[in-house]
Amino acid sequence: MSGYGHGDEERTFAALPPAPGGAFTRTWWGQAWLKALEDTALDGQQLKAGRRHARAGAVGAVSVRPGRITAVVKDRDGTPYRGDVLVREFSDEEWERLLDLAAESAGHIAALLEREMPPHLVEDAAAAGLDLLPGIGDLDPECGCEAWDHCPHTAALCYQVARLIDEDPFVLLLMRGRGERTLLDQLQSRSASRAARGGPEGDDTPGDATPRGVGGMRGVSAEEAYAAEFLLPPLPAPPVAPDAPGRSPSLDTETEPEPGVDPAALEVLASDAAARAHRMLGEALGADSATASGAASVSALLEPRLTAAQDAVRLAVDSPAPWIAARLAAGSGRTRAELDLATRAWRFGGAAALAVLEEEWTPDAEALARAGVRLVEAWEDDERPVLRRAGGARWTAVGAEAQLRLGEDGRWWPYLKSGARWAPAGPPDRDPATALATALAAGATGAAG
Repeated sequence: MSGYGHGDEERTFAALPPAPGGAFTRTWWGQAWLKALEDTALDGQQLKAGRRHARAGAVGAVSVRPGRITAVVKDRDGTPYRGDVLVREFSDEEWERLLDLAAESAGHIAALLEREMPPHLVEDAAAAGLDLLPGIGDLDPECGCEAWDHCPHTAALCYQVARLIDEDPFVLLLMRGRGERTLLDQLQSRSASRAARGGPEGDDTPGDATPRGVGGMRGVSAEEAYAAEFLLPPLPAPPVAPDAPGRSPSLDTETEPEPGVDPAALEVLASDAAARAHRMLGEALGADSATASGAASVSALLEPRLTAAQDAVRLAVDSPAPWIAARLAAGSGRTRAELDLATRAWRFGGAAALAVLEEEWTPDAEALARAGVRLVEAWEDDERPVLRRAGGARWTAVGAEAQLRLGEDGRWWPYLKSGARWAPAGPPDRDPATALATALAAGATGAAG
């Protein structure tokens, strides 16, 4: 996303390329913008037409300034229309309150600088009577086609702006009345003022010109901190990670083991512990994860608080010996075929993927509604496959041996019919269209067999 414009109080963004598939937003604040649009518009067909215009790249350069966004949008016959959407600006008094809230937490400022909208800032602002994100009726359309409500042109503009807000929440703040440079200068000024006073309450001791910090401790100037760096001894060099994990000792001795102790199983567990420790050390030292054994990521292999059934699958992923797999299947209450499916799922996403395979959950009405919207928006009207809900959080594509499963984290998992069972076909995706394409591609290559 590139922005150019006329000073801090107006930004102009070049026309974005077409977006033929997938959702327009990936962040919660971008979704809040679209929800305000959908709750405001009276005609859903106009929104669908606007979404098609935006996907087709019919929206020109977008101008953003306090209280207004503007763009020229071409109709299907090529006729250009100027569309404007008005957003209520904050008053000076409201901005003062919002800036005070933002300056209270360094995390708020850091999040904004990372181009993220901090949820706590939005919640604190709402509690103070400041709705930072738009709500019902906050997006007021004006268009050259003279429609009195949202038309395809203003709807297309809003969908395009959702993509801009996704990348940079300062776009939304500019609509509310202040640009990025102005805001950062004002936040810096407030932060410096608070630091000079020793915090929000101001706890300087009379007669002591040195600022105080939390709990009355003496503050340290940046000059002193920088100088102190040269008085400290250098840190030792980090150790070098070994090329491979150590070998576990052989427990095959003439000594009779204690009842209930299986030496061969203990050797497997010891080797697994050494391999996991080696991966953790490599990650801590920044070593290339490709040198660690196993194809799955460190985070997937080292998931905390695994149940015995989950850990059996994790062990089976890295245990090719048939007798080990048979022991793990029996110990976890699975058949060998079920364990094979479970290890396949684990390779795509660890415990989360295993839950999607073996557990069935039913979303509540709100979650089902959100899933329905995602399934509608993921394809154009003439490209959308026929999906039949197969209970719980599963949708089967009619006419294809493919299925979508929705995880509790909102990701869509591709599945493919393999004999009498449904088998994982690939990693998850936030976009159901991408997940379904993965399943269909796996079917074409026979990858789920």
